[in-house]
Amino acid sequence: MIDIDPSGILVRYNVKMEKEMTPEEAAEELYPKDSTIYPVAKAIFEGEEDDVVEGLQKAIDSGKDPISLINDSLMVGMGVVSKLYDDGVIFLPNVMMSADAMLEGIEFLKKKAGKAPEVKGKIVCHVAEGDVHDIGKNIVAALLRANGYDVVDLGRDVPVDEVISAVEKESPLMLTGTALMTTTMYAFKEINDKLLEKGYRIPFACGGGAVNQDFVSQYELGVYGEEASDAPKMADFVKAHGDNIVKLREKFHKH
Repeated sequence: MIDIDPSGILVRYNVKMEKEMTPEEAAEELYPKDSTIYPVAKAIFEGEEDDVVEGLQKAIDSGKDPISLINDSLMVGMGVVSKLYDDGVIFLPNVMMSADAMLEGIEFLKKKAGKAPEVKGKIVCHVAEGDVHDIGKNIVAALLRANGYDVVDLGRDVPVDEVISAVEKESPLMLTGTALMTTTMYAFKEINDKLLEKGYRIPFACGGGAVNQDFVSQYELGVYGEEASDAPKMADFVKAHGDNIVKLREKFHKH
C-alpha cells in the first residue's frame, strides 16, 4: 500500500488560513498602521460605538480635521469590514453592527465640524408592495449611508405609485428594491414600466430572495444585486460612469 499523507490533499487554498486565523486576526492584518486611525478602524470592525467616538476625539485632539476623518478613518474601518464580508470571514450581523458604529461616528464628526460632509448623492430604497420583510432593505440602506449616500428610505410594502412619486420628487442617482415573497416581485416590472413611460432612465437595483438575475434582466432599467454589499458599489459605479444600465449589468451580472 502506498503511504500517502492526507494532509496535503483536497485542501482548498484558504481553508488552512481560515482555521489558523480568526476574524479578529484577519482584520488586524488590514488595519491602517497610523496610530491615530488604527483605534477608530478597529472600533468600527468591533461595532463599538463608544470606542469609535473616543478614537475620533483623540484624532481631533491630535490636529485632524473632523470632516476629513470620515474618509480617512471611518471609511477605512468600513473597508476592512467590507473586505472580510466579501471574503466570507464575517457575516451580515457583524456588518450591521459596524455600519451602525460608523453612522454614530459620522454624526459625532458632523457635530464637531458644525457642518455636514459632502454627500455623494441621493438614493431611494424600498421593499416591494405587498412585502413586509425589510431586513435586506435595512442592510442596503445602512451600507449606502455608511458609504456617504443620502438615503430616502420609503420602508416596506410600498405602493408602486409612491415609489414613482419619490423618484420624481428626489431625482436620485439610483433606486433600490428588495422582495422576499415571489408574489410581490412583479411590482418591480410595474415600477420599471411607469418610470420609462415618464422618461426616467434611472438604474433600478433589485435584490432579495424572490428575484434572480434572469427575472431582473427582463426589464429595461433592472440591475440585479446578489448581495446587499453590491448596493454601494453600484452607486459608486453610477456616480463615476453615469446611469448606463448596460455597463452596470456588464460589471455586476454573472455571465
